[in-house]
Amino acid sequence: MADRNLGAIENDIEATRARLASTIDELVYRTSPKTIAKREVNAVKAYFVGPEGPRTDNIVKVVGGVVGAIVVLGLIRKITR
Repeated sequence: MADRNLGAIENDIEATRARLASTIDELVYRTSPKTIAKREVNAVKAYFVGPEGPRTDNIVKVVGGVVGAIVVLGLIRKITR
């Protein structure tokens, strides 16, 4: 460390400061609610629509689950009355 001059140390500090600022900016972007919402919407869209068009297998699974849940809730309501 003794062979480094003050200018080299200052340059290293500035480079580290710039990298840290860039990292903080990236973290702020990734954790913003708008970015998270956009990422989740894109994930849901990708689940239902692929490059070749609608993914009917996934659509049928979700619709079947919703219909099944409605039927179960209806039966529970009927039994408890």
